[in-house]
Amino acid sequence: MATTADIKNGLCIKHNEKLFQIIEFQHVKPGKGPAFVRTKMRQIESGKVIDNTFSAGHKIDIVRIENRDYQYLYQEGTDFIFMNNETFEQVNIPGKMIEKPLFLQEGMMCNILFHAEEEMPLVVDLPMYIISEVTYTEPGVKGDTATNSMKPATIATGAEVKVPLFIDNGEIIKIDTRTGVYVERVKK
Repeated sequence: MATTADIKNGLCIKHNEKLFQIIEFQHVKPGKGPAFVRTKMRQIESGKVIDNTFSAGHKIDIVRIENRDYQYLYQEGTDFIFMNNETFEQVNIPGKMIEKPLFLQEGMMCNILFHAEEEMPLVVDLPMYIISEVTYTEPGVKGDTATNSMKPATIATGAEVKVPLFIDNGEIIKIDTRTGVYVERVKK
């Protein structure tokens, strides 16, 4: 079993029966009293960030995790089916494990975080940007490009995003999957 001396950024530990990843840490040795380790940890399942302090020498339970690339194939009910391109093994991922499932496109490569000992998927990370076609939006009015006004648009995956007034149906746009925000128009 490891101790607080083994803590480093990116380390995954089990704390209070939940999995956490260390975002940042600091060893503190005050002039008076025992040393301690101040950490900022992200709960893997919920994404919630918490601050926690461990006394020096405290035993921690390290969990081995692995990042693997999988290709999104299709949706089956509330599950999403992904395939490993090397072994062709398929994995069913519940929709609640994917932060923004409406941005998934067939054939898209995604990064899946696995609990290595249990071979259990923990988190699905979509690519930072997707490129998609606008399937429906209200027509823009000529000359409406001077303001920073936005209008709703539906893209090919079914997600709704805000786009500038000059974007029309059939145009290809780039979207940030983390925020769901329009980035730029893509030339065909």
